[in-house]
Amino acid sequence: QVQLVESGGGLVQAGGSLRLSCAASGRTFSNYVMGWFRQAPGKEREFVAAVSRSGIRTYADSVKGRFTISSDNAKNTVYLQMNSLKPEDTAVYSCAAGSIMMRIPGAYNYWGQGTQVTVSS
Repeated sequence: QVQLVESGGGLVQAGGSLRLSCAASGRTFSNYVMGWFRQAPGKEREFVAAVSRSGIRTYADSVKGRFTISSDNAKNTVYLQMNSLKPEDTAVYSCAAGSIMMRIPGAYNYWGQGTQVTVSS
């Protein structure tokens, strides 16, 4: 079992930045692929970014160049640095842990409760 707790969400103006954190406990953090997903009201959950066990990163086209995913194995924490935020980035952001680096929610076994990010225009 892996327990995931997100933090760092909030309200920010368009063009601003936020850094989300996801603290993991339980099984060895470095054994998992870690991903970030988001879900806006009335929309399906969508992939944002993921980092593999070897440090390979992948991003959704909508956030490429603006968001950066990183991990600190010593702290069992994965981060999502979000810059140049847009109103369309408004969503609940959740981190997830899985065994395979894929962009679909079903590939991830463990999920955090999510943190709200709201970007005002």
